[in-house]
Amino acid sequence: MSSPPPSPRGLVIAIDGPSGAGKSTAGRILADRLGYVFLDTGAMYRALALQALRRGVALDDGPVLAELARASPIDLAPGGGVRLDGEDVTAAIRTREVSAAASRVSVHPAVRREMVARQREMGSGGGVVMDGRDIGTAVFPDADVKFYVDADPAQRARRRHEELAAAGVPSDLRAIEEETRQRDRADSTRTDSPLTRAPDAVHVDTTGLAPEAVVDRMLAVVEGRRRGHA
Repeated sequence: MSSPPPSPRGLVIAIDGPSGAGKSTAGRILADRLGYVFLDTGAMYRALALQALRRGVALDDGPVLAELARASPIDLAPGGGVRLDGEDVTAAIRTREVSAAASRVSVHPAVRREMVARQREMGSGGGVVMDGRDIGTAVFPDADVKFYVDADPAQRARRRHEELAAAGVPSDLRAIEEETRQRDRADSTRTDSPLTRAPDAVHVDTTGLAPEAVVDRMLAVVEGRRRGHA
């Protein structure tokens, strides 16, 4: 499938969905196909969680966590890398401990306000594919294209289990599936910017689909939207 032609101002493409649905993988490929910048906003919460764990900051102290966020340089590289205080933490933020901590850190309204402000600044120029849990509902409610990417929780857990195995990290599949379901409940029931599908988001179920097949579906939508902007 051919990529859309370039435009003076690129679109803002929002990809939301639960952990392990494959949205980051699809988002990176989609951004590459479009010549856009990919921003994994969930990595910002993971980096903050890692910082909190390292500094011994309580994960239930929203005001202190928000202040920690303001004081912590968190940089996202276009290719998906993450730096915290200048240190490459791309691998360090993917541990199960940090994943669990990120879910707790992200529920605080003060933390989310700080992160949302940063994310809006990052994507304000367009030409971005932004991946997260509230991009199309809170960060860029007027995004040009919105996707909600989902998959069966059992498959999402298997994907995570396989990722850890590939990294040489032992894990228990049943425990990961339970953690996946718990995080879904936490993300979808938080009071500030809960994980939810925007009414105008295109739903993409990745269960049983290869990443390239997911991207082809997304790209067809983007092409149609860009023709509408022409």
